[in-house]
Amino acid sequence: MKGSMLELIKLPKIIDSRGNLTFIEEKKQIPFEIQRAYYIYDVPGGEIRGSHAFRCQHEVIVALSGSFDVVTFDGQSKHHFTLNRSYYGLYLPPMTWRTLENFSTNSVCLVLSSMLYDESDYIRSMDEFTNMANSDHRSEKKEYKRNEFINSNINKTLTVYDSAVIEVPRIGSRNGHISVIEGGNNLPFNIQRVFYLYDIPGGEGRGAHAHKVCHQFLIAASGAFEVLIDDGQNKRTVRLDRPYYGLHIPPGLWAAEQSFSSGSICLVLTSHLYDEKDYIRNYEEYKEYKDNVYSSAK
Repeated sequence: MKGSMLELIKLPKIIDSRGNLTFIEEKKQIPFEIQRAYYIYDVPGGEIRGSHAFRCQHEVIVALSGSFDVVTFDGQSKHHFTLNRSYYGLYLPPMTWRTLENFSTNSVCLVLSSMLYDESDYIRSMDEFTNMANSDHRSEKKEYKRNEFINSNINKTLTVYDSAVIEVPRIGSRNGHISVIEGGNNLPFNIQRVFYLYDIPGGEGRGAHAHKVCHQFLIAASGAFEVLIDDGQNKRTVRLDRPYYGLHIPPGLWAAEQSFSSGSICLVLTSHLYDEKDYIRNYEEYKEYKDNVYSSAK
């Protein structure tokens, strides 16, 4: 991907009888760093969202569930895309007018963005956009530096009570709701990877592993499920059933997702790119790892 042209991207799809998984990593599947993630839900069937452009911002739009159309305009020509598969994303470069329309019932739209929210970057007037596009306008590129995140959990023995349910801001209107997550702001880490589980049979379980350094933030974007958290001595179960609440799981805790309702979507934001060496997948190995961390922390 060159990162300058409108493009429909086929995303990785890992097929599993327990439910499928698709992941998006910054500068791999998409050509920018992920600064912000938001998702649109509770949209009445047939409603319209969006109708604006960005001066500097890059976006990728995914239909996590259901379907909707994305109509784009570059100042000269229109393009029409129907998003109805979780393993396809539409990349939109800056200076692309876009409108989301024709939502099916129970659709969930995920948007990943290269910038934190900045109202001055929006172009909300079609006349203004057309004039800018036809005059070959090029805005000064804005750079958003990541907030420095220091992993204070290294060599610290965490318990299940160090995990936390965080309320995600919810912006509502007659045509649906938006919840917004900004790395380093209302999330205690920067976002480098996003993945989501879908097509999960009712009652199925996923996860059952720990991370050494990676933070995770789990959201029930649709449906509901439980997360069993284990620190080697104590256990805690958290139920996620609202898209505007998420569970932060810091590294060093064993976690398993279970009791999925039919049609559930588990959306996960992480602090690190995928690294198999960071996983602990055997519970006995996990308890040994916890004992070693505890000993070194004394």
